[in-house]
Amino acid sequence: MIYLPPLRRFLVPALILLAIIFFYKSSFHVSAAIPSFVLHQPPAPPEGIRVPFADLKSHTLPISNLSENHLSPPHQYYYSHTKEPNSKLINGSSMSLVWSQPVFNPNLAILFKCPIRANQYTNHVRLPHIIRNISQIPPNPIKDERRVFWNPTIISLPYWSKNQYLIVSRIVTDGNHQENVLCEANICYVGSGEGSREGVMQCTEDDINILGPAGGMRCVTAPITLSVPPTPAEKCEGKFGTYVDIPGFHDPRIFWSGKGEPLMMVNTQSRYACFGLWMIDLRTLYTPLNNLLTSSPSHPSLGPLMSYPTLTELTRNPADTRFAIEKNWMFFFSNFEAYIHYEMSPRAGRTFAKLLGNGLTTTNLTDPFEQPCLRDVAPDEPDQIKKGGTWHQATNSLRLVLCNRGDADCKPNAENTVFFAIVHRKHPNYLKLPLRYERYFIVWSAVPPFSMLGISQHPILLANETASGWSAEQNWDDDPVNTQLVKQARKNGEEGYVGKSYWAYFTYTVSIAYAWGRKGDEATWKNTGFLDDEVILGIGIDDKGQGFARAKAGELLQCLRACPGRRTRAS
Repeated sequence: MIYLPPLRRFLVPALILLAIIFFYKSSFHVSAAIPSFVLHQPPAPPEGIRVPFADLKSHTLPISNLSENHLSPPHQYYYSHTKEPNSKLINGSSMSLVWSQPVFNPNLAILFKCPIRANQYTNHVRLPHIIRNISQIPPNPIKDERRVFWNPTIISLPYWSKNQYLIVSRIVTDGNHQENVLCEANICYVGSGEGSREGVMQCTEDDINILGPAGGMRCVTAPITLSVPPTPAEKCEGKFGTYVDIPGFHDPRIFWSGKGEPLMMVNTQSRYACFGLWMIDLRTLYTPLNNLLTSSPSHPSLGPLMSYPTLTELTRNPADTRFAIEKNWMFFFSNFEAYIHYEMSPRAGRTFAKLLGNGLTTTNLTDPFEQPCLRDVAPDEPDQIKKGGTWHQATNSLRLVLCNRGDADCKPNAENTVFFAIVHRKHPNYLKLPLRYERYFIVWSAVPPFSMLGISQHPILLANETASGWSAEQNWDDDPVNTQLVKQARKNGEEGYVGKSYWAYFTYTVSIAYAWGRKGDEATWKNTGFLDDEVILGIGIDDKGQGFARAKAGELLQCLRACPGRRTRAS
């Protein structure tokens, strides 16, 4: 009997296997018509403006991007609808419905009630919550802060955090570069007023000097500049030609993923066009956030795994659907899976896709028979100020359970859970500059095919906010306090007094987040809430200031107009 030591007994099979591989490689040729099972190198990219990686000055982070393969995703990543054909006789012809029409969902009824009267001039609905100031000046600053901050995007921190919020804001620059800063912040309130909440501190005298008499949100850590490496632009042509030379990112959006990841999406030069959107996990940029997420007292862990540990470009598939300038995308998360909502329009409807990893996406997953929910102003609208305008997505999305957190029978399920976000209707002045951004809330289903459900009937104003295009007197026509002030003044012989004045030229909403302070609020629940949970709105003011407002989700999502649903098609 031949004896082989334990390691040597595998030698003969290994030699035989190598011989088979060598024979296969030398004797067989795979036809080009047969698709390969492995990814090949991407084809040579088209000519364009390129920046060699060796010339990049910042080596803070690597750039991860596989989008140049332009591969279609495997079919198993597409969801399919359950077909339930129905036939009806309409005007003597048979009409076949590809899927059954939805039945009314009683959980949605609360969204369509209208407890507040709209302004007769501006058509806005005014909520009773004010916009308060945000300041990046921490207590006992080591130097005078003279920079101007704007476009605040805000998330609340988990319940065990020493501080309440994380803010990323843009800095007003000379236009030759972009700069963004991050800080941890807290809210303070004045007296025993509207701003008081459990765990929220009263404003100090220094807070009031910085924030004003209404209190507000203030950084408690010194703002740090976010260091994200520059990205190369593939092609910036025509009026976009100068964009390639502007370093830095702009329009950041921070939000929690469905897995509890703190993410930041930024707009910067694109590797397939001129400007695109990129994603990165904030823990990569801000180490204290990683330390925080690994210290949960109730669920000790290493924190959520990072889907975007490096700067990763997000794509639109197929490549011929992309634009030279991409912006205002928003994410939503269903069963820990991520989707990108690209845009909405009154004519073309909307487009969204599912993330597959490394920034790659499916093609458009919108139900092809879904009718657009947005509307243009009617051509016969007599008020010229209300005409025109273009629709833009504005904020990230949040998941909402349509019942109150404290109700005993309030349990999240597919029927009572939706997504919501804010869209803007941007109206320009005669110089084509922004005149006002009208704020609307949109709501869509939280289960495939993620159908659009409703949109605000009227644009939403906050208690101390005004809309440009109408007089101050018209703006405050819906405010009973202002009406009483005017009435009293005229009674005292002050005929010229018209009440409150303008608050700002224009405002716009950058982010929405559930407020800090929910008990047991783990990172995985940060983007899910209930009707009685408060929402923080991050608000930009005149491109040179910032503020926030706080209101319950149920107050924000009222007086909606139902979307038209699906078209039918003739058989």
